[in-house]
Amino acid sequence: ILSYDSNLNDLGSWYQQLTGESTGKKQRGITPILSPSPRDHHSLFQLYLDGPRDKFFTFFSSQKIKSKNKISNVTIPDNMKFIKNKNIGSIVNAQCNAAKNIFKLKSIPFRSFIFNKNDEKELGMVFTFLVLETILLGYLMNINPFSQPAVEQIKKETKKILSR
Repeated sequence: ILSYDSNLNDLGSWYQQLTGESTGKKQRGITPILSPSPRDHHSLFQLYLDGPRDKFFTFFSSQKIKSKNKISNVTIPDNMKFIKNKNIGSIVNAQCNAAKNIFKLKSIPFRSFIFNKNDEKELGMVFTFLVLETILLGYLMNINPFSQPAVEQIKKETKKILSR
């Protein structure tokens, strides 16, 4: 889960939780990892782009990242003049688009959710889609996406320890 808008990180965390608890059963599952981006470009992207081809990616980004802050001439070295007078939002969107271009070039599977308004209606549609997708994935994997037996074990064990 590659989140290119910090305002969407909570959505990414929720989706990570939904996917992990709903599909992680019977020695099967999808391991969701939230990568706040572009922060992870210089850490996990080496693995994502050149590591094992066992991953599928979901990009979350916003059409308009709210940022009035611009990069000034004083704060940038000569070899970075291409970001002169660019606002942070346009730089982050450029990094997101660059990542998608490289994923396409390397034939790495991904999908992209681009938010236009970041309002309740838009988020509700995406929540509904992701929940329905997760339910269908569970059934295709022949698991019950609504149970979480391993988590229940930890709850019971915690209660047992605290009741001593």
